[in-house]
Amino acid sequence: MNISIIVPIYRGETFIEPLVERLAKSLPEFANQYEVILVNDGSPDDSWSVIDRMAEKYQWVRGIRLMRNYGQHNATLCGVRAARYEFIVTMDQDLQHPPEDIPILYEKISEGFDVVYGAPKKLPRGFLRNLLTSNTKTILANIMGVPSVRNISAFRMFRAKLKNAFTNFQSPTLIVDVLLSWGTTRFTSVQVNITQAERSNYNFWTLAKAALLILTGYSTMPLRLASFIGFFMTLFGFGIFAYVMIIYFVAGSLPGFPFLASVIAIFNGAQMFTLGIFGEYLARMFDRSMDRPPYIIQEATNEDQ
Repeated sequence: MNISIIVPIYRGETFIEPLVERLAKSLPEFANQYEVILVNDGSPDDSWSVIDRMAEKYQWVRGIRLMRNYGQHNATLCGVRAARYEFIVTMDQDLQHPPEDIPILYEKISEGFDVVYGAPKKLPRGFLRNLLTSNTKTILANIMGVPSVRNISAFRMFRAKLKNAFTNFQSPTLIVDVLLSWGTTRFTSVQVNITQAERSNYNFWTLAKAALLILTGYSTMPLRLASFIGFFMTLFGFGIFAYVMIIYFVAGSLPGFPFLASVIAIFNGAQMFTLGIFGEYLARMFDRSMDRPPYIIQEATNEDQ
């Protein structure tokens, strides 16, 4: 097996060396050729110095330093495009994705799949966090066109040929899993020994923002929802009009100001909701119209190896 391992780094100064040392022990056991690409995503700590030191110690470690923080998926895309070998593995920096379980992913992908996710045997977070994560993954799986795959994670193995599906992609907002779905629908998952990290760079609002990006950046679902809401509100308006006319002909009077105020509030709320969705799409179009790159490399190590 020839394998490239991509690890986006942010505030990972204390994790990098233990991760590389575990990879140094496990990779020779199952890989013929291998490389580890550590992408420093504008980390404010001393991560780049540790990456540089690891690259000097091991020739198969390559470091890429981005000019600022672009986000986990952007840094991952940078590493994927720099990968040289047939199979690509992405994993987190914090050792919750065990390098020793990479052969489990390879065994599954050898069955004819193009993308294999490592799914935890037990969800490591609290109930609310797990619920939001599960809902976000469900939305993402449906947008990708593979609703049967609900165990999407950052611990994934895929064939390098899938890079051809998004060679010309240029946008500052991206989801790696959606890009992979442009090249294949052969996704699956397998259980591995994922553990809970000491700390996470993702919180409730980060996950909510990611869900909003997935919906407005890669799907027309919100626009269709707005259309349905507008349609049903129109039917509701006709119903109210019929009710008012019946009251007028039966009782000879119309309902008072509170009734009219409530109806106006309902309609204004629907309009604001719809305009908010339109605004999200306009924001995505604005980002892409500026032709901003998803990342910019400042420097790299071991590029000639």
